[in-house]
Amino acid sequence: MRMKARNVIFTILIAIAGGLIAVFAYTKLVGPPETVVTYRDQNSAWYTSMPEDFDAEKFDFTYAAERTVHGVVHVKTTRERERREIRDPFEFFFGPRQREIEPEPVVGFGSGVILSPDGYIVTNYHVIKDADEVEVTLNDKRVFTAEIIGKDPNTDIALLKIDKDNLPFIQFGNSDELRLGQWVLAVGNPFNLTSSVTAGIVSAKGRAFGVLRDGEMPIESFIQTDAAVNVGNSGGALVNLKGELVGIPTLIVSPTRTHAGNAFAVPSAIVRKVVEDLIEFGEVQRGVLGVTIDNVSEVAREKDLDRTEGVYIIDVVKGSSADNAGIRAGDIIIEIDGVTVNSTGELQEQIGRRRPGENVDILLLRNGRTREVTANLLSLDDHRDLVVRHEEELLGARFRKVPDDLREKLNIQNGVQVVELESGELRSAGVQEGFIIIAVNNHRVSEPSDILRLLQGHSGGVYIEGVYPDGTRAYYAFGL
Repeated sequence: MRMKARNVIFTILIAIAGGLIAVFAYTKLVGPPETVVTYRDQNSAWYTSMPEDFDAEKFDFTYAAERTVHGVVHVKTTRERERREIRDPFEFFFGPRQREIEPEPVVGFGSGVILSPDGYIVTNYHVIKDADEVEVTLNDKRVFTAEIIGKDPNTDIALLKIDKDNLPFIQFGNSDELRLGQWVLAVGNPFNLTSSVTAGIVSAKGRAFGVLRDGEMPIESFIQTDAAVNVGNSGGALVNLKGELVGIPTLIVSPTRTHAGNAFAVPSAIVRKVVEDLIEFGEVQRGVLGVTIDNVSEVAREKDLDRTEGVYIIDVVKGSSADNAGIRAGDIIIEIDGVTVNSTGELQEQIGRRRPGENVDILLLRNGRTREVTANLLSLDDHRDLVVRHEEELLGARFRKVPDDLREKLNIQNGVQVVELESGELRSAGVQEGFIIIAVNNHRVSEPSDILRLLQGHSGGVYIEGVYPDGTRAYYAFGL
């Protein structure tokens, strides 16, 4: 028995020894075995940083849509064109025959927003411009004739009124609180499709294009959005997700006159001020600073400026609010009442909200140093008188913007007309009263202030091109 146990142990020892010898020999011949370690990456996903109060329910558009769609109306305008004579085709054979007179009504469409339960409705000025009749259709298909309470072509805003109470309406929101990337809805009647709602974000604020040409002192500080806006949306509502009115969609920039991702709205801060003035005074009471301005970014290279922010003062009208406050040409305005202004549109918006007689605190830069001044705003009439005297001193002439009917007759897009001439550079050069200046030194002009901007402080030759009311083209040159 003991003999068997020894044999088993001996056999096991020999097997172990053989295994060790085999492993040793394999290591020498093949090399050490590779070790592979596998693990799971616990941080393989990256997450967007969200605020602690983030709530996906905030991005549900149904509340804002349902709250506002009944407060937006369809606006239909009718205008009678001049009557025209219809010639009888048989006159050639039978001599003159009785001619028929056929009126040509022109129909236009747009949108409007009910602002109060007693029927005040805001829309765009260009929607009801020259309208003889305005008809409003509510979302429930009821139709009313609207009265035009007032117009403000400087902001492209108009106010209507219908005789009805207990109407659904949209409350004003604060457009100043809008942030880039914030969701907004556009509610209106594109292509006569009533009660249409589209969504987008706020793409930019304070946009200005120089497209409002009907007013004497246009104010452009548009909200840009990519919400789909098309023909017929004009005068409708741009609302936040609370259903509050933050803007009035006014124009699109597109080569096809259809949505191309950019739409622009008048901020509710401007709209509210215009509406309140039209209701209280029948016209807009607007304070005027009395400066000719440009974006700093546009003149930085020419003026050798070391910054691109702010609004550059090209000229100051003598005796104006700015002049009395000590503002000078070459100053850069950076704040109005503590609000940063980085574009002409933003400056126009801040001043345009205020009435004559109000004070505004202005922070400006002069020779690299900040300076604070206070300006007491003048009325538009007072400013107009100052501008006239300023123009007379400059060239010995008075100017006006070309009336629309004359512009259409001559088929010109812009121009400033000479209405009075005294002794000065223009008369010496041979210019006559009535001449329409289209360009100065190859720069197009549309407002009297454009001429001031181009010639104030200019030294050297001046080249003027334009046309007389009878269609005669003329060109003049003189020196300053």
